[in-house]
Amino acid sequence: MNTPSPTPRHFLSLLDLSSEELKRLIQRATELKAMQRDGHVHEPLKNRTLAMVFEKSSTRTRVSFETGMTQLGGHALFLSPRDTQLGRGEPLEDSARVLSRMVDAIMIRTFEHEKVETFARYSKVPVINALTDLLHPCQLLADMQTWFEHRGDIRGRTVAWIGDGNNMCHSYINAARRFDFRLRIACPEGYDPNPTILTPAADRCEIIRDPMIAAEGADLIVTDVWASMGQEEEQARREKAFAGYQVDDALMARAEPDALFMHCLPAHRGEEVAASVIDRPDSVVWDEAENRLHSQKALLEFLLSSS
Repeated sequence: MNTPSPTPRHFLSLLDLSSEELKRLIQRATELKAMQRDGHVHEPLKNRTLAMVFEKSSTRTRVSFETGMTQLGGHALFLSPRDTQLGRGEPLEDSARVLSRMVDAIMIRTFEHEKVETFARYSKVPVINALTDLLHPCQLLADMQTWFEHRGDIRGRTVAWIGDGNNMCHSYINAARRFDFRLRIACPEGYDPNPTILTPAADRCEIIRDPMIAAEGADLIVTDVWASMGQEEEQARREKAFAGYQVDDALMARAEPDALFMHCLPAHRGEEVAASVIDRPDSVVWDEAENRLHSQKALLEFLLSSS
């Protein structure tokens, strides 16, 4: 294992990287994607290990990180609270100190954002936020890669977020700052994004209650489930609050004719999105899901080359 630098680079938020670094990372992700499809073996992380700490269930995050490390020549360890001392009350600080002396990077998918911040504070190696209740920056890497591959630079474009002001919405707000696009957020009252995240982006983000107005002339429409993990008991109340916020064909018709639709998945057809939208022949949702693999490979390569 290589000796880590005294001050490793972490990826807890899109704001941890500059606009230039993010664009280079996305370009690299597309290069790695082409290399993989061409059968080119690229193993810069040989003998490097990623610890994957999961407190929330996952399909895309686990498969993409684990596969990505394998393709880069490294190894990934799946760690759940059921199998480690994390589930038995070991302080996060101690876990971070111990894990970071044994592995080369740590990926965490959890509830409280403070947990990834604590891990990063006490870790000797890069820490990656693979989702918290506050932010989901890895998904935005995949979303931006997908946009750039299909439409080129997103600078100056208009994105409409339809739904809850949740961790994905927060990450789109940060993306608007880093990639310089305008973001319209359509959400019902009481489900606004966190003001500490929204306020610094007030020059390019706005809340519009009517989703049809928010979608008018938009280049990209994005949504997410109405009840995220941990909010299942709120499902009925949220279904009522978001009843008018489904992304359907009528809403997409208000956007630009070539507008893309994205969803981080899993999707609930008939709730936040109509099946006719997500399943249309030119849907980029599946490219978006695949790009989790390629963008995270680029991220791992970037962070570990700095270690």
